[in-house]
Amino acid sequence: MSQSFEEKRQQTADRLGIDPNSIPRHIAVIMDGNGRWAQKQGLSRYRGHEQGGKTVEDVALYCVALGIEYLTLYSFSVENWKRPREEVDFLMYLYSRYLEGIRPILMENNVRLLHVGSKERLPQMVLDSLHETMEITGKNDGMVLGLALNYGARTEIVEATKKIAAEYKSGELELDDIDIDCLAGHLYTAGWPDPELLIRTSGELRFSNFLLWQISYSEFYVTETLWPDFSRDDLDEAIKTYSGRSRRFGDITSQPAS
Repeated sequence: MSQSFEEKRQQTADRLGIDPNSIPRHIAVIMDGNGRWAQKQGLSRYRGHEQGGKTVEDVALYCVALGIEYLTLYSFSVENWKRPREEVDFLMYLYSRYLEGIRPILMENNVRLLHVGSKERLPQMVLDSLHETMEITGKNDGMVLGLALNYGARTEIVEATKKIAAEYKSGELELDDIDIDCLAGHLYTAGWPDPELLIRTSGELRFSNFLLWQISYSEFYVTETLWPDFSRDDLDEAIKTYSGRSRRFGDITSQPAS
């Protein structure tokens, strides 16, 4: 019989010496540094992306064990189309191959894969692999793995606004129905809790157009570690750091990290 999220979080808390209530339900990660990692190794940038894919698999499986309910990974932004054509083509091939290869692991660990982003411009081979993987894992009720592929927060908000405008025009929505919850319900992440913890690797201090609506009150954790070197110990450290913070949400009264 599989363990519940609560049981896993209790075990994690006992091991890390923290309050189980301070373990985030939703972690978002800006995975940065694949290219720099490869250059340091004297390898092509392609090898860095391949190694980064292995890190994705290990971190995702570790999050399952930790009792994390949602893990959202920033994989490819709408701005990344500006990269050299050869690199983009390789990345699209890598995504397609990765999505097909990871299916047995997702099923074995009861993980549900969901796409966070726009399907526009994605090659058909990626769309086919993405759709089939989401369909195969669709009934899994364990951790949700959100793959932010061809994602941009500004695009997401604009698309949500257009949907709301169309529903208002058709009479499905009244003006007073349009509020924070309404807009949140039209985002790619509708129904998900906002990330409590946002991790960025490689030491960069910017959000890079990632989940701008959802991370309004997320705690930001930056590490100099490049994504291919990001380890389970690094994730433990991020969670321990998060657990020691007080979240005020605009109030003057400190609240526990979760």
